[in-house]
Amino acid sequence: MGIILFVIIFCVVVVAHEFGHFIIAKANGIHVVEFSIGMGPTLLHFVKGDTKYSLKLLPIGGACMFEGEDSLNGLDKEEGDEDGKGDEGIKEELGTLKKSGAFPDAPVWARIATVVAGPVFNFVLAFVLSAIIVASIGSDLPVIGTVGEGTAASEAGLMAGDEIVEINGKNIHLFREIFLEAMLNEGEPVNIVYEREGQRTAVTLEPKYSQKDGRYYYGIAPMNGYTKFNLLGIAKYSFYEVKYWIDTTIRSLGMLVTGRAGIKDMSGPVGMVDAVDTIYTESKQDGAFYVWLNMLNFAILLSANLGVLNLIPFPALDGGRLLFLIIEAIRRKPIPPEKEGIFHFVGFALLMLLMVVVMYNDIARLVTGG
Repeated sequence: MGIILFVIIFCVVVVAHEFGHFIIAKANGIHVVEFSIGMGPTLLHFVKGDTKYSLKLLPIGGACMFEGEDSLNGLDKEEGDEDGKGDEGIKEELGTLKKSGAFPDAPVWARIATVVAGPVFNFVLAFVLSAIIVASIGSDLPVIGTVGEGTAASEAGLMAGDEIVEINGKNIHLFREIFLEAMLNEGEPVNIVYEREGQRTAVTLEPKYSQKDGRYYYGIAPMNGYTKFNLLGIAKYSFYEVKYWIDTTIRSLGMLVTGRAGIKDMSGPVGMVDAVDTIYTESKQDGAFYVWLNMLNFAILLSANLGVLNLIPFPALDGGRLLFLIIEAIRRKPIPPEKEGIFHFVGFALLMLLMVVVMYNDIARLVTGG
């Protein structure tokens, strides 16, 4: 069941991303040659207008290929030959050999908007899904439910009912943000601002280390249950939900860069299928409604992750393409296509290598039960 749910979630997230590229490209007169979901051999396709729509074998990506991006407009021989038409047959099916609306011919700001639209639509999808969750069950306000005896929080004078509004100068809107700060803390003193009966007070906490869990704790727990909102509150806390997942993704990447986390801590498609299966198994005993909510929550996480990752200025990602376009806008002329092509090819090869390593680690964890 996990693999079916993951494929459904993944397809929704990828379609949102590629649709962002697609709709903004169309709005700017850029011809979309192919809109595909997945990677590898094509399972099925159809042509509507002058665009080929494809579903591919491996559910690990997608693409929105534009006119003029490469010599065959993103259509390789294997795809063309699968139905006996060859490259010329596919081109004939799409119309003429050379179409107007090439991506390189569009104004640089139109190309920037087209590239950025993919990640932006992922954030939009995450917001819409968050709104469904918040409207259904509400959100976890950063209000203390209980304070443990002898903990950093009790020593600082925090009490049940206090609302945490800042941690180290960062505004707090969800109790999960407090958990995140505590989890990432390495024993450093924490400056907290809390509100009690309308009055704000600043205190400093000295987090205490748990040998059992191998991490530092503040010593507070949330209230029981979530708080529900009116329409304006739903919109506001849906934004906070998306912000939380974006922040979590960025800080996780920071841990990778600083060495606090490694490749073994990453998960690929195999690991995510296992995670979805675990979520489904643990949720189904509470009923279909909670399965639905938890799947939405996973989709929010995945969509926010995809949006952030694609804005990283790394070759073959949207962020890498965006970097070249920004340089072009500044210097008022494009970087030679062959140099950009090499840059993205190397990046793509590195991403594929990383994917293989991560997939190997995922499989090893499943086999060993680690």
